[in-house]
Amino acid sequence: MKNFVHDLLNEKMEKTIHVLKDDLHSIRAGRANPALLDHILLDYYGTSTPLKQMANISVPEARVLLIQPYDPTSISSIEKAILVSDLGLNPSNDSKVIRLTLPILTEERRKELAKSVKKVGEASKVALRNERREANDKLKKSQKAHEITEDELKSAEDEVQKMTDRYVAIIDDLIKQKEEEIMEV
Repeated sequence: MKNFVHDLLNEKMEKTIHVLKDDLHSIRAGRANPALLDHILLDYYGTSTPLKQMANISVPEARVLLIQPYDPTSISSIEKAILVSDLGLNPSNDSKVIRLTLPILTEERRKELAKSVKKVGEASKVALRNERREANDKLKKSQKAHEITEDELKSAEDEVQKMTDRYVAIIDDLIKQKEEEIMEV
């Protein structure tokens, strides 16, 4: 039972780390990254469709994103979706492609982005703690049902804590790396 709980917990914590990495990729640093546009959805024939399914996104220069729609008639809806997003970017198009030029980040904007990175990291840590609590509750229930002994419960809880500490350290490292990337001029 305790091995099952540990395996399940490990799997959930890995997913939390994966989600954190995806969230961090979508936060803008100094250079252009196609992942910035991952969360943009546009209305395409009445269906909410991710931008990355509608166009090829490339980085021809360090601070420029080039969007080539598969369907040229969708350029206006792609532009609208970018304008209403929280990216604060102004698209320019030549009726075939859309160019997004990323402005140089000010010191103030860098600090704001670093704060948002910390918030995302803290939310991930909260998720880990919730997963730890669920695992400990399952272990306690199995101990009450006499499936494991009290000593096994204690050692299993210690292992859950070690696992949690290990994943918290991974989150701290990812947050630190992203903050350094943002503050890099």
